[in-house]
Amino acid sequence: MKTLRLLTTTLALGGALALVGYWYASGGRWPAHADLTISAAAADRKPLYYRDPGGAPSWSAVPKKDAQGRDYVPVYDEDGPATEPPKAKPQQANASRKVLYYRNPMGLPDTSPVPKKDPMGMDYVPVYEGDETDDGTVKLSPGKIQRTGVKSEPAERRSISVAVKAPGTIQLDERRISVIAMRAESFVQKIADVTTGTRVKAGQPLMEVYSSAIASAAAEYLATLNSKVVGGVEAYGRGSRQRLTNLDVPEPVITAMEKSKVAPVTVQWTAPRDGIVLERNAIEGMRANPGDVLFRIADTSVVWALVDVAERDLGNIVVGQPVTIRARSFAGRTFSGKIAVIYPQVNRDTRTARVRIELSNPDAALLPDMYVDADIDTADGSPVLSVPDSSVLDTGARQAVLVDKGEGRFEPREVKLGRRGGGYVEIRDGLKDGESVVTSANFLIDAESNLKAALKGFAEANPAPDAASGHAHGEHK
Repeated sequence: MKTLRLLTTTLALGGALALVGYWYASGGRWPAHADLTISAAAADRKPLYYRDPGGAPSWSAVPKKDAQGRDYVPVYDEDGPATEPPKAKPQQANASRKVLYYRNPMGLPDTSPVPKKDPMGMDYVPVYEGDETDDGTVKLSPGKIQRTGVKSEPAERRSISVAVKAPGTIQLDERRISVIAMRAESFVQKIADVTTGTRVKAGQPLMEVYSSAIASAAAEYLATLNSKVVGGVEAYGRGSRQRLTNLDVPEPVITAMEKSKVAPVTVQWTAPRDGIVLERNAIEGMRANPGDVLFRIADTSVVWALVDVAERDLGNIVVGQPVTIRARSFAGRTFSGKIAVIYPQVNRDTRTARVRIELSNPDAALLPDMYVDADIDTADGSPVLSVPDSSVLDTGARQAVLVDKGEGRFEPREVKLGRRGGGYVEIRDGLKDGESVVTSANFLIDAESNLKAALKGFAEANPAPDAASGHAHGEHK
């Protein structure tokens, strides 16, 4: 028994001394690989790559040494990675499919007709026949679609409202302005307390006027009424009354004469309509010649907004369209109106056309010559096929969208555009109702399409030899 224990102790000490000797011979370091022995079967295996013996993120496709002279450690297919593995396993070509060419594993625009490695030792990826379609579509992996945030939306029919904005000013309605002018030589006897800017009502007294022509016509009319002569007097009386009307004597004054049978010395003139006195030229005691304007009164309950619409927007506006007016003097308040007239002339200097908009102004907030901004609603109510603005790739010479064909396939499609408004654009040709278009990250897909077109161009410029597929499992050069 003692002899057996002694033998066991001797063997243990011998093994320990052997390990210490191996450690000393290897320069004071243990091997980075977990296995201390290599079997005969492992000696026949071909390493996938060689990794840095110190665990640094460095790999090599062929045996090499690090800066300290240590050998890179071989890594086999069934070995578990001690550190982070390379970004991609070397890809083997499928012998059952024809290889068109080999592309750079990092996505660079570089192809090869035969298998090769990049400067990092990574194998070029084989591209098989059928992977590159000729139908003009771009195919992306689900992971790339998720990373780039691709979103699609179907083309639908909707009403497009083109926002037309135009500046303008408030003007008086020409049909609501009245003037008081004498039709015969007159003298202003008295003026009511009315000045420029005063708001007056229809029938409100403005002034008293003496006119010899009016007094003569009034006396003649009353004499006819008081006459007892029979025959022809009635017709003559109607002529006398018409003379007073021709002299613009107010109708209430004539009616009062007929009742009282007395010709007034002065005639009282009243306001012909509700409105604001824009002009007062009458002065007490003054002489007024025929045609002299003594008062100018305007009704401001309805006003005009004269706006200048750009020439490019004239095709979108028609008479009767609703308009929203915002006055710069009243923040947050809007006034509603409609287009009444589109003037048939374009200003040669500003390239704009004048548009008249009628507005209700019951509280007289809108004043003549006030600056306003008009928003013209051009929606005609008829739905048209449209897509979001963000889905259109516009190069200036051509416009296109990316049609989502499903399963990661996208087809560039040239389209013809129409009106724009509300974040949407009308599609007049190139799309069908219900087809999905890419609305987000479409520029990234367009860049991917250009990259694949470049790769395909490289492959066509450097066609692979017929034996390329035979090298699928051959030695890499």
